[in-house]
Amino acid sequence: MRPTPPDRLHHGVAWYPELWPAELIDRDLAEMRRLGLTVVRIAEFAWSTLEPAEGAIDCTFFRHVMDHAQAAGLRVVLCTPTATPPVWLTHGHPERLHVNAEGAVMGHGARQHVCYEEEAVRRHCFRIVTAMARELGRHPALEAWQIDNEFKCHVAEDFNPATVVRWHAWLEARYGSIERLNAAWGTAIWSQHYQRFDQVPAPGRTPFAHNPSLLTAYRLCNRELVAEFMDAQSALIRAHSAAPITHNFNLSFALNFERMSRDLDFVSWDDYPAAADWHRIVLHGDLFRAAKPGRPFWLMETSCAHNGWLDEHAVTHPPGFLRAEAVAAYALGAGAFNYWLWRQQRTGCELPHSGLLQSWGTPGIGHAEVAAVEAARRELEPLFTTSTPAPAEVAVTWSDRGRAMLQTEPLRGGRGRALDYTAIITEWHRRLVELGYHRDLRFEGAAPDGLKLLITPAMPAVDADFLARVRPWIEAGGTWIVAPLTGTRTPEHTAPTDAGLGALDALAGVESVFGFPFTDTGALGGAFGLTTALTGWGLALRPAAGTKCLGHIHGGPADGLAFLTERALGRGHIVLLTVQPEGEAASALLDRLIRHCADRAGIGPVLPARPGTLVVPRRTREGEPLIVALDFTGRGGGVTLPAGLTDALTAQPAPAGELTLAPYAHRVFRGRAGQS
Repeated sequence: MRPTPPDRLHHGVAWYPELWPAELIDRDLAEMRRLGLTVVRIAEFAWSTLEPAEGAIDCTFFRHVMDHAQAAGLRVVLCTPTATPPVWLTHGHPERLHVNAEGAVMGHGARQHVCYEEEAVRRHCFRIVTAMARELGRHPALEAWQIDNEFKCHVAEDFNPATVVRWHAWLEARYGSIERLNAAWGTAIWSQHYQRFDQVPAPGRTPFAHNPSLLTAYRLCNRELVAEFMDAQSALIRAHSAAPITHNFNLSFALNFERMSRDLDFVSWDDYPAAADWHRIVLHGDLFRAAKPGRPFWLMETSCAHNGWLDEHAVTHPPGFLRAEAVAAYALGAGAFNYWLWRQQRTGCELPHSGLLQSWGTPGIGHAEVAAVEAARRELEPLFTTSTPAPAEVAVTWSDRGRAMLQTEPLRGGRGRALDYTAIITEWHRRLVELGYHRDLRFEGAAPDGLKLLITPAMPAVDADFLARVRPWIEAGGTWIVAPLTGTRTPEHTAPTDAGLGALDALAGVESVFGFPFTDTGALGGAFGLTTALTGWGLALRPAAGTKCLGHIHGGPADGLAFLTERALGRGHIVLLTVQPEGEAASALLDRLIRHCADRAGIGPVLPARPGTLVVPRRTREGEPLIVALDFTGRGGGVTLPAGLTDALTAQPAPAGELTLAPYAHRVFRGRAGQS
C-alpha cells in the first residue's frame, strides 16, 4: 500500500466539558484556538451524562458542545463511553461485573469494572453506541470516533461466568472436537483429560500451576473477545457515520494489538514517558506505524508536563522535552499529537495529573511548552503533509502470541527475575535506534517484504505460516536473526519433540543438544572477539556441515558447543542466537552481531549521530528524501552531514561535517544520506 501523508498535523487535547460549568465551554474553546489546537476528544467517560437513568439517552449536551467546537474551528474525536458504565447498570447486578483470576468481583467505580460478555452489559453498551452514532455521527465537526478508552488498562482476563461460556464456545470453534484439544494440550498429564468442552476450566486459582496450554489459550481467547466487542461497536457506528474509527492502545495492556488493529481505520496510542524514557515514543511509533501500513497513526494521549494519580506523580518534563516528543511523533508518522488533559481535574483519582490549565483556570506548568509544540507543528506541517516516513529495511518482530506465552511462562530464574516480553523487544529496538538504523516493528502475521534484516526475539512458537513467509524471503537475500527464546515451544504451548527448536533446527542447519538454564553455571560465550557470561534459559547447539559457529560456549555443562550460528540459505542467511549474553561485554557483542548482519545486507545508519540523537528519514510524494534529526538528551546532540544536503526549513545549503543540535532542538534536511 502506498503511504498516504496526513492532510494536516492535528494538535489536540482531551476535554471534559460535562464536568465544568457550561459557561466555560466557549471560554475553553477560545483559549484552545489561541494556543493553535485543532482537535478535541470528548465523551469517553460520559455515559452517565448521556444516559443518567436506564433508557433515558439524550445526546443534546454533546451536540451543543460539538456545535460550539465547529463554530470555533475545532474538530472533534467522539468516544464511545463504554469504559465507565453508570451505576444503574451495575447496582444490584454482581453478575454484570468483571471477575479477576482470584475470583474477586470488581465493584462499581473507577472504570472497566463490568464484563463485556454479559448479555445485559452488551445490550446496554450497544444501545448507547447506536444512539450516539445515529444522533452525532454526521455532525460536521466530527473528525473521528474512538472506541471505548484504553481497553484492559486496569484489568486483564475476565473470569465472569458469561466469559467462561464464551471460552467454551471459542475452544469448540478452535478445536472442533474435545479429543483434538486433549491431544494438542497433552491433557493426560495430571489426569487433566476432558470429556466435554464445558469441563475445561477457566484458569482460576488452583493448588499449583495450570497447564500452560490452557493458560495461554485463555489469554488468547480473552484478547479475541475484546477485539470482537470493539468490532461490534465499529459496525454499529459505520451504519450511521462515515467518520474513521480508532482505539487508543498502550503496549502494557492485555490485548492482541495485531488482531485489534485489523478492523480499525487508523490506530492510536497513549504514552506518558519521562524525559529519560524517550525511547518509548520511538518504540510505539515504529510499531503502530506498521499496524496500518501507509496510514498515519495518532498519539492520542500524553502529558503536557507530568503524569499523576492518587498513588503517585511522575517527574515534570524539562523545558523543551515536550516539543521534542511531538516532533519525534510527527516525524515517525503521527497525524496528531494530543494531551491528556485540558483542565486539571478538580475531582477524581487523577488530581495530581498536569493539565494545560490548572483546576482554577490559569495556565498550567506545561502551557508554554504546548505553545512551543504548536510553533514546531506549524513549521513542520508543510513538510510532513507532503511526505511520509521512509520504508525501513530493518525490523523487530512483534508477536502478540509470543507475549501471551511469556506471560504464561515468564521463566523466573534463580535470581527471581521474571522475563517481560515488552522489555525484551524494547531492548532489541533500542539497540537499532542507538546504532542509527531506521527500523520498524513488524507484527508476526505481516510479510517481511521490503526488509533486508529481521530480528525475532522471544517468539516461542514459530508456526508453519510464519516460516512459509520468512523462508522465501531469506532465500531471496534476507537475513533473519533468531534471538533467544524463539522456537522453543509449539503453537499449543508444548515442548517440541522432533528437535529443540522444532523446524528451526533443520532450517538453521543445527542440532539442539541441550536445553537448560545457563544462569550461574559458569558458562561463557565467545563471539566477535568478545567473551561474556551467558544467562537464562537457552540451548546449546552443534552446527551441521555448512553452518558456521559464530559463538562458542566455554565452560559449564555445554562446554565446546555453540550458542551463535549462521547458515547461508539461498542468497540470504539465518542466524541463531540461542542464549542471552550478560555482563559488561554483552552489549558490545550484540551490537557487533547486528552490525555484522546489517553490513552484509548493505544497511547503514541514516546519518552518523551522537548517542541520544534521533534521526528519522522521510520521503516526499515525488520520492525526494527528507531527514529529521533531533536531540533527546536535553544536553545537546549532533549528526555528521554529508555534502549536498539543504536545510528544508531555511532552504540554505547545509555544510558537510559535524552539526551540533541545541538541547531538544530539531533540524530537517533535504537530500540523500547514507541509507541504502
